[in-house]
Amino acid sequence: MAQQKNDPKVTHLPPVEARLPERAAMKARIRRRHWGLVFGLFLIVGLPVLVVALYLTQIARPQYASETGFVIRQDEAGSASQMLGGLSAMLGQNVSGNSDLLFEFLQSQEIVALVQGEIDLRAHYADGWPEDPLFTLPPDALIEDLVAFWQRMVRLTYDRSTGVITVQVRARDAQTAQAIATAILRHSENVINDLNATARRDSMANAQADLEDAVATLRRAREALLAFQARTKIVDPMADMQGRMGILGNLQAQLAEAFVDYDLLSQTAAESDPRLRHLDRRITAIEDRIAQERSSFSAQNVTVDNTDYPTLLAEYESLRADVDFAAETYRAALAALAHARTRAARQQLYLATFLRPTLPQQALYPQTGLLIALTGFFAFMVWSVLALVYYSLRDRG
Repeated sequence: MAQQKNDPKVTHLPPVEARLPERAAMKARIRRRHWGLVFGLFLIVGLPVLVVALYLTQIARPQYASETGFVIRQDEAGSASQMLGGLSAMLGQNVSGNSDLLFEFLQSQEIVALVQGEIDLRAHYADGWPEDPLFTLPPDALIEDLVAFWQRMVRLTYDRSTGVITVQVRARDAQTAQAIATAILRHSENVINDLNATARRDSMANAQADLEDAVATLRRAREALLAFQARTKIVDPMADMQGRMGILGNLQAQLAEAFVDYDLLSQTAAESDPRLRHLDRRITAIEDRIAQERSSFSAQNVTVDNTDYPTLLAEYESLRADVDFAAETYRAALAALAHARTRAARQQLYLATFLRPTLPQQALYPQTGLLIALTGFFAFMVWSVLALVYYSLRDRG
């Protein structure tokens, strides 16, 4: 350090203090892009909200809402014929499937045409056209346009777990809304009645056809049995065979008695005694008869068509089994027909209405406050996205 202080080559610089340059804070002012954002906020948010508010408050016609609710139920009352082998399960109906059918019917063109025939929907919903194009229908609208507008004015709610269907109908006045809801309820009941009539008709037709088939089968089985009896000249081969067995048993008893008489007489009489010869001939005759009777069980000439007893019995048992089976089928068909008649005598499905069509007193639609709020919310979201995109592009440029 001492050498550096005395060295003339070393130059000493004054100390430098690091200071930042002092800049005066600029006063904030609105630039062109800020005015653009404000104009965009008015154009994208304010103007649509203003237009929607003016349209809903000054142009849109009020709408009254009538509500009704119903559910399909099945008659659970039992009958005596339902005890016969679970026939009710075979002839039952699917309530859930019928609820699905009714829900689809309420959105179809058919119910629109039915209600149009009672209430002039075109004239009613065309009131205010073309001043109110969003909530009115052109007077010359086609049926497809009317169905699309119907699906806007008639709001359906269907709970598949319970089968409950609720209907909300909107119209220009309270009386028309209630009338349309009443017409929907009435036509829904007609659909259920038609389903009942179809089910009753089908069940009766099927049961009657089954009975006719069972009668024809039983008749053929009995005719085959009668033809067998006429051909073989035997009413019951089993009874005939039992009769032959009785004869054979009687012969065996006579043979045993003859042997006893012969043994007793041979002990006291001489061999030349004519009584012994008579008993001997009797024994021989009985033994021959027994042999003939036994051979007849397997002989081929039991009947006129040379049929032996085993074949005869097998054919007879087969015919008897056919007759018995046909008789059981006939009794089951009779029971099914009786059950079908019982079901046809009462309504199986019915429409349980838990909410009759209401008569509104205040126009709740269109929901002005909700629609204005939704318009403002979505418009503001669009403006925010556009603003973020603009600043993102500006920062990168």
